[in-house]
Amino acid sequence: MKFGKLADISQVDFKLPDDPSSNESILSRQPKVDEQLPRFDIGCTGWSMKEWVGSVYPPGTKTKDYLRQYSRQFNTIELNTTHYRIPSTEMIQKWYSESADDFRFCPKIPQTISHSRDLGMGRPETLVFCEAVQGLEEKLGCCFMQLPPYFGMDRLPLLDQFLERFPNHIPLAIELRHESWFGPEQGMQKAIDCFEKHAVATVITDVAGRRDVLHMGLSHSTTMIRFVGNGLHPTDYSRIDEWVKRLSLWIDQGLQHIYFFPHEPDNLLAPELADYLAKKVAEELQVICRGPNLSTGAEGKQISLF
Repeated sequence: MKFGKLADISQVDFKLPDDPSSNESILSRQPKVDEQLPRFDIGCTGWSMKEWVGSVYPPGTKTKDYLRQYSRQFNTIELNTTHYRIPSTEMIQKWYSESADDFRFCPKIPQTISHSRDLGMGRPETLVFCEAVQGLEEKLGCCFMQLPPYFGMDRLPLLDQFLERFPNHIPLAIELRHESWFGPEQGMQKAIDCFEKHAVATVITDVAGRRDVLHMGLSHSTTMIRFVGNGLHPTDYSRIDEWVKRLSLWIDQGLQHIYFFPHEPDNLLAPELADYLAKKVAEELQVICRGPNLSTGAEGKQISLF
């Protein structure tokens, strides 16, 4: 992820901001799932990394088996390939059949929708995309739409109209980037009100060069966190520690599903940070989670803490 990256992070305040006052009340209004632990899914942004063979994947793993091995180390993925093209039925079926039973795909909304002037409402792409990804059946996690940096809060009525038309059986989260959402006009709170109305989650981005997008706002019992590290710098680990504490609070307030995607430069080191996160989650949270086993490339184990 190049957005918000800094070469020099020595002056960055990585402390998590306070929560918006609306978080607790919004979580209290979400439907409760009886007798079920929250789910904490951890994943990277792709599986086609030959550099992972021998550490993340077993020695000798062939390219055709990368997804099979990836899905046995992680239980979700930030699926960026769908940003550039809508997958075919055959591709969806292949992903479904090769992935582990508890795996969840989080497809990115195509840029022909998210980056178009009318959010694709004058064309059929949104329905075509939704029809394609629902072929993942129970392995469909939460789709997410990354709005472009020029999509400001003045376009909230357009976004509201888009969400009114978006199929409500397809889970969705929204990432906002334009500075106007995070200014004094309370744009982010207006967006959160809109998202709650449409049962849409927020994407929270934690990156060195744009601390404003770390808005900490929740609109649903699900949230998606895109965490950008700095080459396993010591602050990467201390930031993860702080996130686990904050997520513990949100879980106590009613958060039910977390998608957490660690990014690192070129994503070569993302599994190491994911491994650290999974261990902290196992130690401190009462959730269902599965993290990688990097020492052997073996299958991860289900963590269920009571």
